[in-house]
Amino acid sequence: MKTNTLLWLAHIPIIWLGGWLGWAGGYASPGAPRMEEVCDNGIDDDGDGLIDLNDPDCVCPPIVPASLIPNPSFEDRSCCPIDRAELNCAMGWIQASAPTTDYLHRCGWMGPNEFPPPLPFPDGEGIVGLRDGRVRNGQTPMPETNWKEYAGACLLSPLVAGNTYRFEFDVGFVDAQRSPPIRITFFGTRNCAYLPFGGSNEAFGCPTNGPNWIELGSTLVSGGSGNTWQHAAIEVRPTVDIAAIAIGPPCQATSSSVSTYYFFDNLVLADFAAFGFLIQETAHPCDPDFSLQVQAPGATVQWYKDGIGLAGETAPRLSRMYGNGAYQVRLTDATGCRIAQAYLHEVPTLRTSVRETICQDATYPFGGSQLRTSGTYTDTLKSVNQCDSIVTLELKVVDPMADTVSARIFEGETYALGTNRYRSAGAHWATLTSSQGCDSLVLLLLDYYRIYIPNAFSPNQDGVNDHFEVQGDKSLLQRSHLSIYDRWGGQVYTGERWDGRYRGEPVQPGIYTYMAQVVMDDGVARQFAGSVTVVK
Repeated sequence: MKTNTLLWLAHIPIIWLGGWLGWAGGYASPGAPRMEEVCDNGIDDDGDGLIDLNDPDCVCPPIVPASLIPNPSFEDRSCCPIDRAELNCAMGWIQASAPTTDYLHRCGWMGPNEFPPPLPFPDGEGIVGLRDGRVRNGQTPMPETNWKEYAGACLLSPLVAGNTYRFEFDVGFVDAQRSPPIRITFFGTRNCAYLPFGGSNEAFGCPTNGPNWIELGSTLVSGGSGNTWQHAAIEVRPTVDIAAIAIGPPCQATSSSVSTYYFFDNLVLADFAAFGFLIQETAHPCDPDFSLQVQAPGATVQWYKDGIGLAGETAPRLSRMYGNGAYQVRLTDATGCRIAQAYLHEVPTLRTSVRETICQDATYPFGGSQLRTSGTYTDTLKSVNQCDSIVTLELKVVDPMADTVSARIFEGETYALGTNRYRSAGAHWATLTSSQGCDSLVLLLLDYYRIYIPNAFSPNQDGVNDHFEVQGDKSLLQRSHLSIYDRWGGQVYTGERWDGRYRGEPVQPGIYTYMAQVVMDDGVARQFAGSVTVVK
C-alpha cells in the first residue's frame, strides 16, 4: 500500500507535495530522505502509526504447520448449533460413532448445563464436546461403560506410511469428577468410506472393535481440579497410508459412577518437521518461572509482544514475561526471516460457584472466616497450579423446621419415618436429621387403610350382592385385581369384579378361593388371599 501511495504522490506538483509532507509528518522536508521502519526497536520510525511487525514494511513469512485435518479449530460452520449432537454444523467434520459428539459455538449452543466448558476457548469460538461413558438417570442409575463418542474427518491429504507426524490438540476439562484423567486416542483408516463406523450400535465402542481401523497413538491427559484446558501431543508413524481419522476416548470400558465429559479444540496434524519452530511453554502459565522458548538452531532470534519488539530479547528463551498478549518470535538465517505462529498468553483465572447449606448455630469456613449467616460471598484462592481461583459461595442457613406428615398403613404393617418405625394409628412426634445434618421436628398423623372383601355373594341378578369385588374408599383404592379358583385349583375368573360366571355360565354354588392384589394411594401393591362362598 505504501508503494502505491508514493507512486501516486510522484504525480503531484512538488511545491504542494512538500507542503503536504510537512503538514502530515512534521519531520520531512523537500529533498529529505524518507525514514524506513526498523523492525525490532519498538519505535514508529517512518511515522505511519505502525510499529515493527504491525508495519507492512516488516513482512516475514509465517511458520505455521498446515494441519492435514480440515477446519482444525471448528471455526468454519454451516449453521449455529442449538442443541446436542450437531457436529454436522462444523464443516469438514463427521459424526464418527453412533453415540454423538456435540458442537459448541459462541454463536449458539454452549453445551449441556451440567458440563460448562472452560473459558476462553484455546482458538476461536468453536469446540467439540464428547463423553467417555455415561450414566442414565432414573430411580436406579444405569452406567453405560461402553458409551464412547468420537469425532472424525477425512484428511486433506493422506498420512504416508513410514513418515513421522505430530498431532497437537487442546483438551478441556469440567472438573475432577466429571472430567477425570483420560487417555486420548487417535485412530486411522485407509478409506474415508469407513466413516462413520459401528452402524447404529451405541454400544459398539472404539473404532478398532470392528475391521478397517487401527490405533495410531494415545496419550494420557489430566485436567487436575478441572475447569481448564490442557495442551497435548501424539507422535504418529503409520504403517499404512491413512485417509481418515477419528479422535476420542480409549477402547477400555469406563468405571465412572457419573457421566464424564471432555472438550476438544485446535487439532493440528502435520509432518513432524513442521513443528520445529513453534513457540513452546516452559511451565504452567501460572507458575512464577513460566516463560516461552523456541528451537532455533543456526538462526538469530527476536521476540515480540503484540507485534512490537522486546528490547534485548534475542535468546531462544524469553528472560521474562511482559504480561498478557500475543507473543511472536522472528527467526533469521541465511535463507531470510520467518515469523513463528503467535502464542496468546493469558494467565487463566478460574471461576467457581459453590452452594452450601448449614444448620442453625453451625459455621462454614471460607477465606479465613467462619460464616454464620445466609448470603453470597466471594474470595480469591490459589489453585493447584497457583492460578487465581475466584470462588463465589451461596450459603444458606437452615432454621429448625416443624412439619406434618400424613400417612396410612394396613393393620399389622409398620410405617418408617427416618430410623423410627410406627405400627399404631394416631399422632406421633419425631425428631429427624435432614440431608444437611440439621434437626427437623415432624408430626406424623398415622391412620389405617380400610378395605372390605366379602366372604359370600349371591349372583342371582336380584340387584343385591350380585358381584364379588374388593370394596373400599375410592379415594384410597387406586385399583384391584382378582383371581378366582375352584376347589380343584382351576382358574375360573381374572379381573376386577366377578359376576359368578365361568365362560358365560353361572358357576355351581360352593366355596371358591381368591387372590386379590390391591394398590392403595401410596402406590404399593399388596396381596390378599381368602375364600368366598357363592350362594343362590
